Amino acid sequence: MQESFLAPHHDGSPLYVPQQSPSLGEELVIRIRVPALWGRPGRVFVRSLRDGEAHYDEARGPSAGNDDAAWSWWEARVTAVNPTLRYRFLLELPSGDGPVHRWLGAVGISTTDPADRDDFRIDCRPAPPGWVQDAVVYQVFPDRFGRSADGPPHDAVPRDLPEWAVGCAWHEPVRPHGGLTPRQVYGGTLDGVRERLDHLADLGASVLYLTPFFPARSNHRYDATTFDVVDPLLGGDEALVRLVGAAHERGIAVIGDLTVNHTGDGHDWFLQALADPASAEADFYYVSDDGTEYASWFGVPSLPKLDWSSAELRRRFVEGPDSVVARWLLPPFGLDGWRIDVANMTGRHGAEDHSREVAALIRGTIDAVRPGLMLIAESTGDATEDLAGRAWDGGMTYSHFTRPLWQWLSRGPGATADLNFFGTPVRGVPRIEGRDLVATHTALASGFSWRVRTQTLTALNTHDTARAASVMIEGGPAVGLVLACFLPGLPTLFAGDEFGLSGVNGEDSRTPLPWGAADGASGSLSAHLRSLTALREASPALRQGSVRWLAADADAVVLLREHEEECVLLVAARADYDGVRVPSGLLPGSWADAEPIGLRLPGGGVVAGTDGLVFSGQGPGAQAWRLPGTGPGGRDR
Repeated sequence: MQESFLAPHHDGSPLYVPQQSPSLGEELVIRIRVPALWGRPGRVFVRSLRDGEAHYDEARGPSAGNDDAAWSWWEARVTAVNPTLRYRFLLELPSGDGPVHRWLGAVGISTTDPADRDDFRIDCRPAPPGWVQDAVVYQVFPDRFGRSADGPPHDAVPRDLPEWAVGCAWHEPVRPHGGLTPRQVYGGTLDGVRERLDHLADLGASVLYLTPFFPARSNHRYDATTFDVVDPLLGGDEALVRLVGAAHERGIAVIGDLTVNHTGDGHDWFLQALADPASAEADFYYVSDDGTEYASWFGVPSLPKLDWSSAELRRRFVEGPDSVVARWLLPPFGLDGWRIDVANMTGRHGAEDHSREVAALIRGTIDAVRPGLMLIAESTGDATEDLAGRAWDGGMTYSHFTRPLWQWLSRGPGATADLNFFGTPVRGVPRIEGRDLVATHTALASGFSWRVRTQTLTALNTHDTARAASVMIEGGPAVGLVLACFLPGLPTLFAGDEFGLSGVNGEDSRTPLPWGAADGASGSLSAHLRSLTALREASPALRQGSVRWLAADADAVVLLREHEEECVLLVAARADYDGVRVPSGLLPGSWADAEPIGLRLPGGGVVAGTDGLVFSGQGPGAQAWRLPGTGPGGRDR
């Protein structure tokens, strides 16, 4: 692992690929940086695929003005022939026995030919709007966020509920398991969210992500009975119009949560499919000829799976301005995009796979009716292939950030034995070292294009997981938030994270927010979070800069975000650390120009010598510095 920190670097960021949204046929500048500590190449080539065939472009080597003693920059011009440009680097090193060749792909340096699947990727499509690129996302489970001022008081039980629902006072505990769990209704509404938008703005959130708001037979509402109206329990259509309008007045975008993999078994379409085998709706589902059996999500009978071979289903649900997808993006509602539930499973059933077709149809409809909106795919495992291509802006995934972060900051499998570790048969959350955190993150982020990587959610937890406060060592969630804001991606909070709420599984995490007492309570992360989002908003390096890992041991990791205007170096730790070393040849500019950044966490210190930096400090904690900008030419900016 230590040797990989000294290797040549490229990550697809603007520092290395200035044209981030190329058109087909456009010639791109593609750069690579080679540390002097690694070696000086004699020649460098960029190998790209043109219509599936390898093509080589030689890079221009260092010359006066684009080289310094620490590293050399190489630059090639490569034409984007196909919608996705796939490429890697071939470096030729002089040797007494003849040239030695090394490959650099997205997964790192290699002495042997890498697979094409491990190439870097650039998607040729228009640039996303700035609000998508720079977003801080705040996720709300509407029933548990807040009651409206004109609703029942928090100590009262909601009235006039449907037959499936069981009303609960706001302080009543959530049942983590059992038949009552999906039936508990606490009376949160969309007006309750609207009345607390100032809280989101104060935390620095710029995108409000609402879990489903359609009528259903559960509090989670992923079992929709219709997509035509907002659930009256949440305030109905007008409440959504009021919420979106008020959010937009504060500069906050609003995205919805749409389940295109399945409906509820009470949905109008499914009831019609069972009632009339000759109906168009009968083709919307995988229903047996006699109507007694049907495919469902993970075998859950209340969630019948949609059959995307149906042209009529596509027309009604995802195609064109009259579709479900389009309707809620247009006036009077004006949502700013969708998060697509279990997108990795959508359109896939046995031998059938319509997943990419459905994604392309959703993207096409959005671009046709209101270009420039956000489209996020849930893909909970290794999402690299699901997020490849031109449909998704990014993903809601746990593989490259949340899972390894939990493991690094875990209290250990014994202390977390009652927690489900993302559906695995493992009891508790096994601990890994900082080296493994870096290796896992690097491996599972390497398949993303830079654009997808920077628009994929980096979340401590979500409504489908345990809470970080129940998983991590004391102080761990605060360190996790630092990494969420410092790494490429969209920092994402599940409502209540700022209050230090706990939960042993997804259902237990959907706790009614303790308004009035939580912000100043022990475990509150609100002030810490506000400082991080403000730092990120003001920092081009944290929002757009490239990323290099500089060091890692068991308890501490060091990373660098680099931009032409500034660079930011971070040391994050789970325990006290001493002697974490970064060689001087890996640093931009002079350390004498470094300025400390306050992070409201236990810090430490650094000893600067001629051969590099040595960090020590307290943990769980983090310390950071701002450095001058850098770029080809090796000059501080």
